[in-house]
Amino acid sequence: MTKSITIVGGGLAGLTLGIGLRQQGIPVTIWEAGRYPRHRVCGEFISGRGQETLARLGLREELIKAGAIAASTAIFVSGRAGSPARPLPQPALCLSRFVLDALLANVFRERDGELRENERWRENDFGEGIVRANGRRSQSTANGWHWFGMKVHARDLPLQADLEMHIVQDGYVGLTQLPDKEVDVCGLFRRSSSLGESAGRGAVGTPRPTIPAQVGRGVPTAPPNSSNLPHGWRLALSPNPPSELCDRLANACFDQNSTCSVAGLSLLPQKAIAQRELSIGDSLTMTPPVTGNGMSMAFESAELAIEPLVAYSRGQLNWAQAQQSVALACDRAFSRRLAWARWLQWMMFSPIFKGSMGALVLRSNILWKTMFANTR
Repeated sequence: MTKSITIVGGGLAGLTLGIGLRQQGIPVTIWEAGRYPRHRVCGEFISGRGQETLARLGLREELIKAGAIAASTAIFVSGRAGSPARPLPQPALCLSRFVLDALLANVFRERDGELRENERWRENDFGEGIVRANGRRSQSTANGWHWFGMKVHARDLPLQADLEMHIVQDGYVGLTQLPDKEVDVCGLFRRSSSLGESAGRGAVGTPRPTIPAQVGRGVPTAPPNSSNLPHGWRLALSPNPPSELCDRLANACFDQNSTCSVAGLSLLPQKAIAQRELSIGDSLTMTPPVTGNGMSMAFESAELAIEPLVAYSRGQLNWAQAQQSVALACDRAFSRRLAWARWLQWMMFSPIFKGSMGALVLRSNILWKTMFANTR
């Protein structure tokens, strides 16, 4: 008798795993607390081995049919210093989560998977036959910092490269070219826990941080030409605002319905083998957004779970064996990548990027190639 699999969470990892299991004829139910289509805080940049996963599952062509475009160049900017626009060693695919999540949900349904949309998993147990894929594990503070992310789509925002990464005071902002001349504006920021921070609700049901007026020493002034910026972005960029970036954002047209945010982020790498549950995607571990590899890791972790779960479903492995097999595979695939990502995250907040050495670091082609290769 074939055992069924329950997946808690219908994001990238959960839907991809569900599709892969349905291809093998395994009965699957996905519980998803939200609805489709929806906007998510995400760089919307698929770079790395995740594209190979999508190709093997027959999904890469589906993304291209849905309008995904290639990103071929990238630039890093810190203050007045910046790197040249460099070609990416491997082109990335860019598609909004609004389109992507709905596409994957439709494919899962077409393959006769049971998708329980707008239904929250109420159990505390993630035991036998249950896969945890319901996103990040919330952590209010990490080493004295609150971490939060924000995303909004914009038009009339010219880019200098397909991907721009701007280092700002206590954060960084990524700009990614999307189909139909849209640009994804996505940022990661931190605030000292001594200042206090609370979380409300985002426009589409995701947590929205309420950023205090006093976010640094003294009361910050608003970024120049900031009246057009969404409120949360004005506050996040207010300490030592990046004038060139703010000037460009001030002239952009924002899709207010795409605005979303998330708080309580934890960017410390986690070992799969140390977890009691079978977890994939952000439920397993988050990689710092600057790597541009989070979407890829979601797809990869889903694919790594398919074979052991098929074996469990068919009675060839017990649950403990299947869980261990997935955990070991994920740790082999991600441990080195996460170690390099942690170093890159440290560099993004290091004074080295803010001082005179910043220009030299940003222009180092060797450093660029090393970091890109080792975070994928």
